[in-house]
Amino acid sequence: MATIKFKPDASLAPSDPSELPCLFVGRLEHIKAAEYSGVCKFLGNKVDEKTWEAGLDTLACSDSCSIWLNKVTVAVVPSHVSRHNTPSCAHSVSKFVRNLAQYTGKEIIVIICQRPEAFATACAVSREFPCYNRKSGAVLPSQHEVIITCLFVGAQDLPFTSSEAACFTDAAWAIQKAQVIVDSPCNEMHTDAFIEQIKEVADKLDDVGMMVIQGDELDKKGFGGIFGVGKAAVHQPAMVVLSHKPPKANKNIALVGKGIVYDTGGLSIKGKTQMPGMKRDCGGAAGILASFYFMVKQGFNQNLFAIFCLAENAVGPHATRPDDVHILYSGKSVEINNTDAEGRLVLGDGVAYARKDLKADIVFDMATLTSAQGISTGCYHGAVLTNNSDWEQACTEAGRNSGDLIFPIVYTPELHFKEFASTVADMKNSVADRGNAQCSCAGLFIGAHLGFDFPGVWIHVDMAAPVYCGERATGYGVALISTLFGKFSGSSILRSVAPSFEDESTTPSSKKRRHQ
Repeated sequence: MATIKFKPDASLAPSDPSELPCLFVGRLEHIKAAEYSGVCKFLGNKVDEKTWEAGLDTLACSDSCSIWLNKVTVAVVPSHVSRHNTPSCAHSVSKFVRNLAQYTGKEIIVIICQRPEAFATACAVSREFPCYNRKSGAVLPSQHEVIITCLFVGAQDLPFTSSEAACFTDAAWAIQKAQVIVDSPCNEMHTDAFIEQIKEVADKLDDVGMMVIQGDELDKKGFGGIFGVGKAAVHQPAMVVLSHKPPKANKNIALVGKGIVYDTGGLSIKGKTQMPGMKRDCGGAAGILASFYFMVKQGFNQNLFAIFCLAENAVGPHATRPDDVHILYSGKSVEINNTDAEGRLVLGDGVAYARKDLKADIVFDMATLTSAQGISTGCYHGAVLTNNSDWEQACTEAGRNSGDLIFPIVYTPELHFKEFASTVADMKNSVADRGNAQCSCAGLFIGAHLGFDFPGVWIHVDMAAPVYCGERATGYGVALISTLFGKFSGSSILRSVAPSFEDESTTPSSKKRRHQ
């Protein structure tokens, strides 16, 4: 557990590594470009220039070096990456911080990079200090403070500013918020507790509205997906909506998150080896909540809504059965043939609400939806399914710029949606052929409740694999979403890393490119 604070280099007094251990992270050529004069304030009188240079020389054949008693350490990330990786080498950065940070007392981490890579690198460092810990004797946040600064080495780069430091600190808080929700077990992070987390975030922001529909009220208002999934649990299902409506906004953007606080599989119950870890099935909603906080905090200038579809997929007398038929908020009927395909049901209600009630121009949903995602795009890249080719390209660019990598999966509803054919309802909730683009099919089920005739932009992100690394949550989504919609931010940092579009005067939702 740690308190993370980003600070400009100029605001930091010279320090002694015996009291303030220091980890330097960056490409070798960038660390060398910083020169001894740029780093000596962190070395006290413990490391002279000759020793520093000698330590850097060893990095030609090693990726890290302890220059002074494990209190001054340098880690170098690769200088070159493939085209589907992030130039920031975010995953390498995270690995080094995880292995080399002190994790006690007070320490400083110095990121040495060029300015365009700073945001992704800052997020990569931040995610290595998750807060949830129930070990007896665990270090409290007040007992572990991590100070992070950036040294920029680009020819035109100005020093790291206080506004950039404040932005990165907000991003770190958001990432840690997503992590603590995902890492918390369901006996603590049930639906009612998740609602309290949402309220805490709303209370931290100015002029944010909050609406809660819970329990039987969901059923009465037609949210058959959310209610059907969560009605067997002690803590009742809910849909929660946060609203940010700044003056002069002319676009409605809805973020929809799957918040299954625990997934037993329902009556189609998971096995004993598949169920552990299902506390993470709320990772989409956690990422949406943290992203909403960060985006609003940075001055988002369009109408922004966050929809949380919260339920516990529990087993009990009131549990949904295979063969049951539910009517979702879209008005479409669904024959249940697999109660373990529940995330798409709650999201179907969420996206329908975004279209019908919020009149959203852009609907972005995110979920730990399928194990097939990890097979399709791996454990580093989320999968994106969208009805718009411009935004598909924007998502992959935002992934590379932010470090939250993502890669497209096939969008062909005319070929794949027949997998849900039912003789008694508009559709089943699980595919007939699990070997036929399962990750895409799962997303298309959600799209069907938004409507394939939806005139706006729909983006679906499946991040079942990158939501965690080892046994810890990664906070995936915060960097990606804030970068993807960065052009609408008041933050110059987010605008600078946002994807570029052919026509900067409009969102890339022109009809001529919508289904390309």
